[in-house]
Amino acid sequence: MKTDDLITLMAQDAPVGLRYGRALAVALGAGIVLSALLLVATVGLRHNMGSVFETARVLFKITVTLVLAVLAARLALRIGRPGEETRRPALLLAVPALMVAVAVVAELVTLPAGAWGASLVGRNALFCLFFVPVLSLAPLAGLFWALKKGAPANPARAGAAAGLAAGAVAAAIYAWHCPDDSPLFLATWYTVAIAAVTAAGAFLGRRLLRW
Repeated sequence: MKTDDLITLMAQDAPVGLRYGRALAVALGAGIVLSALLLVATVGLRHNMGSVFETARVLFKITVTLVLAVLAARLALRIGRPGEETRRPALLLAVPALMVAVAVVAELVTLPAGAWGASLVGRNALFCLFFVPVLSLAPLAGLFWALKKGAPANPARAGAAAGLAAGAVAAAIYAWHCPDDSPLFLATWYTVAIAAVTAAGAFLGRRLLRW
């Protein structure tokens, strides 16, 4: 019997799928609430949040991070169930990447070349690199807890999916504070921060998601 067939039979004998699906939803919900509370209790929301929604940049920043979070969470759900098809959910991650690429091109066309550097660096690059991983801790811990109730065939890949989802959730929450709205800033510093959480998730997944 092939290993994949054995995993599938074991999953059918012990109905992991339903328990895992509920666990993932609870983990994400709890992680989002805890991270949002941490943001409000520490740095707070952006002082002019009531008016910034009139600008397309802020709406785009929040929207694209939410899209990434939803797609990455969907991938994590699939990857924790043996035998589930994960290629299409993984390919869908190209959607937010393309959204950011289009926004960056639009920014470069709109802004004079002399303003590109300032827009890319922004005012809070280092804080973004620090605080997005901090905000990802609760969602990441919850997703790992949920994945332990699943049966991921590839622990490192499952950990990376959890890290990507947690990093995207954290970025979407941090976007409610971040005063740097340029797509150049988003494409650089948000991407680096989310990639760091994804790499940490893959590293931890190798060790914590074995079964």
